Amino acid sequence: MKRRDLVAGMAILPLVPWGVHTVFAQDNGAGMNGDIIQTSAGDLVIHPVDHASLVLVFGDQAIYVDPVGGAVRYDGLPAPTAILITHGHGDHFDVPTLEAIAKDAPLLTNQDVFDKLPAALKANASAIANGAETTFAGLPLKAIPAHNITADRMNYHPVGVGNGYLLTFGDKIVYVAGDTEPTPEMLALTGIAVAFLPMNLPYTMTVEQAAEAVNAFKPAIVYPYHYGDSDLDAFEAGVTAEGVEVRRRDWYAKSA
Repeated sequence: MKRRDLVAGMAILPLVPWGVHTVFAQDNGAGMNGDIIQTSAGDLVIHPVDHASLVLVFGDQAIYVDPVGGAVRYDGLPAPTAILITHGHGDHFDVPTLEAIAKDAPLLTNQDVFDKLPAALKANASAIANGAETTFAGLPLKAIPAHNITADRMNYHPVGVGNGYLLTFGDKIVYVAGDTEPTPEMLALTGIAVAFLPMNLPYTMTVEQAAEAVNAFKPAIVYPYHYGDSDLDAFEAGVTAEGVEVRRRDWYAKSA
C-alpha cells in the first residue's frame, strides 16, 4: 500500500504574483530550501513536508501545521516555535510526533484535539473555535470553519469541529484550509496571498470543487495539498480566474 492511500484511510479515524519567487526547483520541503513569499515584514518561507503537513518560517518563528510522521520528517528544518492543528484525524494529529518535536512550543488546536492531548502537551495548548480570532506566534490568526457540505460526506468532517486558519504575515494573508469542502466562509474570503486547499475523495473536495472555490475567492497562489491520487492536471485546468498561480509540489516524495 502506498502511504498516500494509507493516510487517506486514516482520515476516517511565468509571472510570479505578490512578490513571490521560488528558490528551489523541487525540494519538497524537508530541507533548508523553500518557497519565499516576500511580505512587508520580511520573507515568509514555505516548506511543504508531507500530505497535509507544512512548515511556515517567518523571522524567528517556525510554525508547524499538522505535523505527523515522526521527528525525522522534519530533519533539516528549524525546530517548531509554534504548532497549529486543524483537527483530530490521524493524518493531521499524531501525539507521538508532537511529543517528539514540541518541547515548549505553544499549540493551537480545535477543541476536539485539545481534549485529546496528554497533560504535558495540554499545558502549552489552547483551543480556538470556528470564527474566533487571536494572536498566535505574534501573528494575527482567525479560525475558519472546515467541514464537509455534501450529504453523504458529512460524517467525515461535521460542522463545527475542524478549523482552517488564516495567518497574517505582514501584508500577506495565508489560508490553510484543513479538511473541508467549499464552505460559505471559504468562498467569501478576499485578499488571500497563499492558499493550501485539500482535494481527495471521499473525505474533502473533488478537483472540480477545489477549482471552483479558487475561481471564487481568487488567491494569488494556491497549493493543492492533501491530494492523494487526485488529478492535479484537471484541477489546474479548472482554475480559470485571472491572476491565480497554481503551485504544485510533490507532497508525497518523502513517504513514497
